Amino acid sequence: MLRILPAALALAAAAASMTAPGSARTTAPETSPRWGACPEGVAAPGLECSRLDVPLDYREPDGRTISIAVSRLASRNPDKRRGVLLTNPGGPGGYGLGLPAELKAAGLPRSVLDRYDIIGFDPRGAGRSTPVTCGLPEEEIWGNIPPYARDAADVARHAKRARTTAERCAASRTADMLPHISTRNTARDMDRVRAALGEKKLSYLGYSYGSHLGAVYTTLFPGRSDRIVLDSNMVPGGLDVTGARLMARGMEDRFPDFAAFAAARPAYGLGSTPEQVTAKYHELAERLDQHPVRGVDGSYFRLLTLTFLYRDSRLPIVAEVWRALDNDQPLPPAADPSQRDPDVENKVASHLYVICNDSRWPRSVRSYQRDVALDRQRYPMFGAAAASIRPCAFWKSEPTEPPVRVGDRGPSNVLMAQNTRDPGTPLVGARQMRRALGDRARMVTADQGGHGVYVLSGNACVDRIVTGFLAGGERPARDLTCAAKPS
Repeated sequence: MLRILPAALALAAAAASMTAPGSARTTAPETSPRWGACPEGVAAPGLECSRLDVPLDYREPDGRTISIAVSRLASRNPDKRRGVLLTNPGGPGGYGLGLPAELKAAGLPRSVLDRYDIIGFDPRGAGRSTPVTCGLPEEEIWGNIPPYARDAADVARHAKRARTTAERCAASRTADMLPHISTRNTARDMDRVRAALGEKKLSYLGYSYGSHLGAVYTTLFPGRSDRIVLDSNMVPGGLDVTGARLMARGMEDRFPDFAAFAAARPAYGLGSTPEQVTAKYHELAERLDQHPVRGVDGSYFRLLTLTFLYRDSRLPIVAEVWRALDNDQPLPPAADPSQRDPDVENKVASHLYVICNDSRWPRSVRSYQRDVALDRQRYPMFGAAAASIRPCAFWKSEPTEPPVRVGDRGPSNVLMAQNTRDPGTPLVGARQMRRALGDRARMVTADQGGHGVYVLSGNACVDRIVTGFLAGGERPARDLTCAAKPS
């Protein structure tokens, strides 16, 4: 899932070698991509980029079009090439144009690189595809997770801000695109990419929200789905109110890993036992609620902690941030709230366009106050943020079509990968997705923490199983569990 944080991953503006995204157009779609150089910030050895026009409204396939930015890391082994592997990094609102090169750099095995052209894309509304906006001024951008709500009055205050955001989205210059930015239509765009590439079937690797997108694609197009890998799985409904609230459970599942890490390193000064580290979390959060330090309040502190728990390699950053805040010292650059992502407005807008279209959110402020009160008790670390009110409660447009209900009809060609202690998409939600897919899927679970398993976590057991499926079609006959990677 996308997290809006400081701009260590900022993307540069599109280079002249690619057509500027501009606004939606009415020209006929191209029949096949014309590959060329990728824009600055995405360019990498072997990576090619292009554009593809797709219908804004699939009910009018010959009507107005928008542009999808697509990338390709072509197989260099024609004798072994099987087809294309389309990828997605999550979100919604995540940019995927550079993902093929990032996966290669992260260690995507040669056997997979030989078998497929690895395809990336910025989903409709995001990045270098035809972008959407909510016209949000910088001071009104609050990210894609609501602020922590300490009480019912906080929820009411946040509701006013959420309403303003929804109104700005509805009045923005891309408001006419609002009903058409959805997971259903992004999945249709993926099928247009498949057809433009001349492929009968599409293989897929998607992380986080990308798991939901892949499940929707293979539900809509089961006969055009080849080998489908869903990593770090959402609930079947995607980032709906159920999936959003589960992030609080994910924080509770994952935090003990950090507490043990910090307790084993008393030099950080955060406690010498996991219990002391946990107490320090609550102490710091409550102190920052009252007296922010260096631009960090309690809400940002909680979100920052959750986000950096996504990777074991970032646990030292969490400890350094806590120590800096505890002693009013400069923050590590990766956590400095003054370092804004220049693409943050588009990422937030495209995120909202999708999640508010994909499901119906409660409209009553009181319902969020009840949920926050309940989850603050059940999941004290993050429950009062994950359950709080979002702009979707005041969304002004209706989607053109209902969301896709993920189901079990189709070939048995899905492999799910999941960590047991995932902070963003917890195991309890992944099990719901597994049940929804039924015999279509098998799941391999790694007994470890973090968000993102295949290639990203260093778990050799998971990597072997997923690679065997993608490269050789070898899928486990039953669900499996892998031990944690060696520490």
